Amino acid sequence: MGLQLRITFNDIDYVYEIINSKLINKNSTEIALLLNAEKIELIKDYKNIWVQKNGELSIAPEFAEALGRSVSLRLRL
Repeated sequence: MGLQLRITFNDIDYVYEIINSKLINKNSTEIALLLNAEKIELIKDYKNIWVQKNGELSIAPEFAEALGRSVSLRLRL
């Protein structure tokens, strides 16, 4: 598994891992994450905003955008 990363959103701490970070580059528009041991997938929409792809765990759109920005900053996307 990868390195566990932390993000605080609305005063709540979350732990997430990037799945297969070696496959992510500047042209990537899809990211798979483990958020508190639940798999979620994020995609960039036509406005270049990170949104959640369909999945079992549903998160707020603002949180999905914050996660995408956090990954983008860490991996220099």
